[in-house]
Amino acid sequence: MTAERTARRFPLALGRLRGTAKDESAVAGARGGAAGPAMIRPQRHVATAHADAARRATAVGFGLDSADVRARMVARLRSEGVANETVLAAFAAVPRHLFVDPALATQAYEDTSLPIGHGQTISKPSVVARMLELLFGGARAGAGGDLGAVLEIGTGCGYQAALLCRLGRRVVSVERLKALHDKARGLLAPLRDSRLRLVFDDGMRGHPPGAPYDSIVAAAGGGDIPPAWLEQLAVGGRLVAPVQRGRGQVLVVVDRHADRYTHAVHESVKFVPLKSGLAG
Repeated sequence: MTAERTARRFPLALGRLRGTAKDESAVAGARGGAAGPAMIRPQRHVATAHADAARRATAVGFGLDSADVRARMVARLRSEGVANETVLAAFAAVPRHLFVDPALATQAYEDTSLPIGHGQTISKPSVVARMLELLFGGARAGAGGDLGAVLEIGTGCGYQAALLCRLGRRVVSVERLKALHDKARGLLAPLRDSRLRLVFDDGMRGHPPGAPYDSIVAAAGGGDIPPAWLEQLAVGGRLVAPVQRGRGQVLVVVDRHADRYTHAVHESVKFVPLKSGLAG
């Protein structure tokens, strides 16, 4: 079956993407079986993040602008299994505290998700690092040494977009909430990075003008992977997104080949729901 014929049959349920026995072993491990990768702790709901933020004590030690603070975060990520030095270097370079509410800035380098308003959160560093490291496993990324042309679904506060600018050759980031789109534009303005384009649009449509993309990453999870994302993925490209499975979410990796798509299922995660349409 050709890739063109496959694309016309979307949307596909996750179970119809071709996987392997190894993938099923990974699922079994995530559910507590003998096989599969070590799980990372899921992110919390927004209300839980708010409550946790209120309980935490003020951080002490180096100032937030110190490279040492980011270095400690990187050391923790490395100890938790993140091995891609390019990804770790990006985390060491981008100041996360600039992308969170000033009242929560002292928690910026802890491994926690934090509320950014409008019912959204900035994802915990370990989850972001895991997804970016998975992107580097794609064929095109492996050959080129970077993430190439990147599509990010869900700009949020702009932190992951800032990381992606250090990892890809060009980045298109789509946000459906106008207030967050405007906020991210202001926060990312100091970068003055010509490789980054911020788009206010429905992320479920992807962004056809910039396609095809070597890497696609989503910061919200739905029941299925939208057809537009798969169609806009380049041959040899890789997509990483949370997908609803049962009562929870798992990370799913999709690779596009010349004549098919294959998928792998990874650990449990918790992201905000994937929604369609534009909002203020």
